[in-house]
Amino acid sequence: MTKAITSFHGAYEFLSNFYIAPFNYCDITFDCVEIAYQAAKCPERLNEFLGKTPGAAKRHGRKVPLRADWETEKYNIMYALVHEKFFQNPALAEKLIATGDAELVEGNYWHDTVWGVCDGVGENHLGKILMRVREELKNSTNII
Repeated sequence: MTKAITSFHGAYEFLSNFYIAPFNYCDITFDCVEIAYQAAKCPERLNEFLGKTPGAAKRHGRKVPLRADWETEKYNIMYALVHEKFFQNPALAEKLIATGDAELVEGNYWHDTVWGVCDGVGENHLGKILMRVREELKNSTNII
């Protein structure tokens, strides 16, 4: 296995959910995964998230009531959004494939131990989703 990629900054910034890479999801164009993910928390207030920066969307997402099934569906939603980001942006798909077989770890300093890893601790769900999408891209001919 290639050396792990442990930071989604610099050359690997495109792996971040904050990276601007427009894609269509449920007939709505989102600027990035973070905005779409935050909007998915409270679909009836989705329009409040459109046009925000990723950081502003994340802050707003902390203030809205969560949909009833959020805790059981958030991982599926994140997978679907990351999938669409890369399948609808061929240049990013190529960059993701080019990471080879490197383990992808969203290393962070903001103590996110669900989606990433902080101080060696974390579930790294985002990294796992990215690696899953990478394998799907390698085996697909359905990239837009």
